[in-house]
Amino acid sequence: MHELSLIEGMRDILESAADRNCSARILRVRIEAGAFSAVEPDALTFAWEVVMRGSKAEGAVLELIVLPGRAFCYDCLQTVQIDQRLDPCPLCGGGKLMPEAGDALRIKNMEVA
Repeated sequence: MHELSLIEGMRDILESAADRNCSARILRVRIEAGAFSAVEPDALTFAWEVVMRGSKAEGAVLELIVLPGRAFCYDCLQTVQIDQRLDPCPLCGGGKLMPEAGDALRIKNMEVA
């Protein structure tokens, strides 16, 4: 489960940001995950609850925002939205797609007290 190590890295980032802002607690964190990021939402939520124990983010609400994937189709020369990496082009049915967006995982923002 790689989600555990992802959340451990995020904990360090979040705590550093909270320290820089002299914040005692993190109340809410919004994370954006692309459709191709290979992140399992349930595993990410479970890892969040385990890893954040004893940190400034213990008890914080995790909001996961799943962003669609986007790819350029070499058959119709259009940029299209797709749900999975190997999906055909929704416009022309072509299979020559180059993913352009949807593989990122990032902290969008957080609320602190």
